[in-house]
Amino acid sequence: MNFDLTVIWAFIIVLAVFIYVVLDGFDLGIGILFRRFPVGHDRDTAMNSIAPVWDGNETWLVMGGGGLLAAFPLAYGLIFSALYAPIVAMLLALVFRGVAFEFRWRDPAHRGFWDLAFSGGSLLAALSQGVVLGALLQGVAVKDRAYAGGWWDWLTPFTLITAVSVAIAYALLGATWLVMKTEGRLQQQARAMAWWLGGGALAAIVAVSAATPFLSAAYFDNWLRWPAMLAVAPVPVLVALASYAFVRSMKAGREVAPFLLTLGIFALCFVGLGISVFPDVVPGAVTIWAAATDRSSQVFMLWGTALVLPMILGYTAWSYWVFRGKVGADGYHA
Repeated sequence: MNFDLTVIWAFIIVLAVFIYVVLDGFDLGIGILFRRFPVGHDRDTAMNSIAPVWDGNETWLVMGGGGLLAAFPLAYGLIFSALYAPIVAMLLALVFRGVAFEFRWRDPAHRGFWDLAFSGGSLLAALSQGVVLGALLQGVAVKDRAYAGGWWDWLTPFTLITAVSVAIAYALLGATWLVMKTEGRLQQQARAMAWWLGGGALAAIVAVSAATPFLSAAYFDNWLRWPAMLAVAPVPVLVALASYAFVRSMKAGREVAPFLLTLGIFALCFVGLGISVFPDVVPGAVTIWAAATDRSSQVFMLWGTALVLPMILGYTAWSYWVFRGKVGADGYHA
């Protein structure tokens, strides 16, 4: 029973992180691209496309972090000790970005500054999340259940690659979101961006995927040892098929399909990450069972989660349904 609860909690946290990545990913992506849009109507329209939902998207980051602390406290302590600098940078960027989001409407005399803050905060948050991902994949030094590494262990060529990769992927999500939600000149500009960002995202996936198996013998065995490679081969095949479908949908001038296919590619990348690291929660150091809290705590928290999680999912789905359709410059903040 304890095994089952531990796996269930691991799934809940992975689900929360995945939902955060795909939901907050597209509005961070819009922030990354924001200063490339013409001042005025196009920037206002881009921001109005996410205005009703952007703050709710970050609920999932709180749930993922809080769930990690509650269900896997050892992993929480190790990860935050090892990655204190990029995590704090991410949180500060999200705060600054959130302030800029509101102040650009309330302080029009300094809108240029707030636009820069919104874009810069979005980019820094995306880069920080990419560094965290790369640092976790390359491993955290642990000794006697405590972090044993240095302050700068998170900064390596591999983490820089993952940082840029995550920023490109978020920008692609943002561009395809605008293709789906806008019309006219802004939509055409977003579609043009999605073409080269799609190529960049695919190159980033290939680069990270090619480097990851050589970070750890366990990763290599999971992906490249025979016959285990047969079981995981569908993942890169499906990524290739989804990428081909993305190109076809873009050529056909579709509006919704590019965004949904990008989400599908993100989901496949998450599956690939799971294949690489499972059953570790701190790769190469701590398994989910070693990091898990006691069974009674897991049971207690599960009852609350069973009540709250469907409510959050329902509210999120309802909010996106209410604000469906195209947006304009005279929208949420008008």
